[in-house]
Amino acid sequence: MGELVFVGLGLFDETDVSLRGLEEIKGAEAVFVELYTSLMAGLSRRRLEKLIGKGFSVVSRHYLEEEKGQIILQEAEKEKTVLLVPGDPLIATTHVDLRIRAEKLGIKTRVIHGASIISAAIGLSGLQNYKFGRSVTVPFPDEGFVSETPYQVIKENRKMGLHTLCFLDVRVEEGRYMTVKGALQALSAVEKRKRNSVITPNTLVIGVARAGSENSVVKANYIREVMKYDFGKPPHTIIFPGKLHFMEAEALITLAKAPESVRGMVA
Repeated sequence: MGELVFVGLGLFDETDVSLRGLEEIKGAEAVFVELYTSLMAGLSRRRLEKLIGKGFSVVSRHYLEEEKGQIILQEAEKEKTVLLVPGDPLIATTHVDLRIRAEKLGIKTRVIHGASIISAAIGLSGLQNYKFGRSVTVPFPDEGFVSETPYQVIKENRKMGLHTLCFLDVRVEEGRYMTVKGALQALSAVEKRKRNSVITPNTLVIGVARAGSENSVVKANYIREVMKYDFGKPPHTIIFPGKLHFMEAEALITLAKAPESVRGMVA
């Protein structure tokens, strides 16, 4: 009987994988990589193969979701198999279903964690982790339809004074990556319908780009200003602050170049 090991690749490129993760990969007979749940902007297939000392198979959303990962499970029933996942395998992405099916087949599973956009974006912002409410994904508008779910989540978190971490839609197979500006435009379209003053030109927002890379960007300002800011290449993430502790306000001003007026949000 083999086993299935989920290994987190981290945030930006192949050097983000942990030493433990690298050992697991080198000791595996079969290696699969999924790259559709997140964009690792600096990842090179050639460099990754050189680092791990072997080739690997890239699996698509179709194989993991529609085909139920059968190609991976078949290998894991016979030999040690590794699935490489951007970020942290079971946090920002969800492959819990595959792990459950493996266990039900009697296949031992383990998880080697990697850096996650959740901890990275929060850490870069200087906001306090325990003051975050429910996180949410801002999806691309589908045939003109703009989801109201992110808007409602931001609204409910704000009622409780909590911050909101917004993941931005990634469609790797289509080469589409939502930007900070695109997400704010989608949320502003919902505001025009709902008129609850959740997303306004004077709403404070934090944009994070390329977390984990050497040229990451963190910028905090009011939406009217952030919409004009060039965050550069994706991936992008957004945080909507709730009530601020005085240290959080200081961090936003110092680390994210927020305007001094954010001190007025301290509660």
